[in-house]
Amino acid sequence: MRTVFLAGGIASGKSTVARMLRSRGAWLCDLDQVAREVVAPGSEALELICREFGDDLVDPETGELRRAELAARAFDTPEDTAKLEAIEMPAIKARLTQILTNTCCAATAPMVAVVEIPLLDRVEDLLSLADEVLVVVAPMVLRRERAIARGMTAADFDLRVSRQVSDDYLREHATHVINNDGNAQALEAKVDAWWSSER
Repeated sequence: MRTVFLAGGIASGKSTVARMLRSRGAWLCDLDQVAREVVAPGSEALELICREFGDDLVDPETGELRRAELAARAFDTPEDTAKLEAIEMPAIKARLTQILTNTCCAATAPMVAVVEIPLLDRVEDLLSLADEVLVVVAPMVLRRERAIARGMTAADFDLRVSRQVSDDYLREHATHVINNDGNAQALEAKVDAWWSSER
């Protein structure tokens, strides 16, 4: 089994590529979902987050982490961000390692396991788990058009882009780049070409 980290900026087409790969037989894992799992009620990571950032971050009725409130506190300063990552990243890495080796992924024995990565720069510590880093890029004007077409405002798009790494950064860390600068058929062809190279 080859483990592939799939990354790309907002509205680049990363999730579309993920769906295409799944339809071709890849096993998919969304790292956002893993991040939610490790802070589930009763988890050690949640306890450490509350100790560092406040017990009021937990909903008293559900026991769930109030993620928006945590983000407001943890991303206020670089120091607080580093504190949160020091809590979350070891738990995420341990859980992802378990998923890829001991649980559902290993049980199904796929040829390719694809981990969809929202922010590649936040998981550099996890890159040792990947055999490849597949990056999806697209011209900014197309990304803006796509984002607005699915309901995002231009201002919100610009804000989110400003908080993400550049395509240059992504290219530097990629083993393969898919340029999503055309229509759906063109993207399918590029995904097919990459998929064929994995067989």
